[in-house]
Amino acid sequence: MQALYDLAETVGAKLKEAKQTVAVAESSSGGLVSAALLSVGGASAYYLGGGVVYTGKARMVLMDLPREAVAGMRSASEPYAMLLARTVRERFGATWGVSETGAAGPTGNGYGDASGHTCIAISGPIEMAMTIETASDDRKANMEAFAAAVLRMLERSLSEG
Repeated sequence: MQALYDLAETVGAKLKEAKQTVAVAESSSGGLVSAALLSVGGASAYYLGGGVVYTGKARMVLMDLPREAVAGMRSASEPYAMLLARTVRERFGATWGVSETGAAGPTGNGYGDASGHTCIAISGPIEMAMTIETASDDRKANMEAFAAAVLRMLERSLSEG
C-alpha cells in the first residue's frame, strides 16, 4: 500500500499545482484509488468524490446509468471504463474522471475474463483507456496493481495535459 500512497502524493501535488480536480469510479480495486488519493493531506483541494461501482445496482444508484445506457456493453471493457470515467467527471464537475473495472480474483468474471484482468480509463483534457492483465489470481495484489495503474495513468495525463 505504501507504493500507492507515494504515487498518490505525487498525483495530489500535481493536481493541487494545476488547480484541477478528480472524481473516481472504481470496481475491483475496491476503493483503493480513492483511499490513496485521500491519504494525502489537503486532498479536499482536488478530490471531489467517487464510488465503488461493483455491481449493476451500484452502477444504477451511484452513476445513474440505467441498463439501457450500457446495453450491449461488457462491464470489464475499455468502452465501459470510458463511460464510467466520463460519467463520474460530468456528475462531479471534475477536471478529471478516472475509472477501473475488472476481475481481481481469485477467479475470473462472468464475461470470461481471467483473474487479473481490468480496464481503466481517464476522461478530461486527455482521454484514454487501456486493458491491464496481471496474469495473477492474487486478489489483494491485483487490487493494488489496478489502483496503481489508474494513478499512473492520471499522473501521466497530468504531465501531458
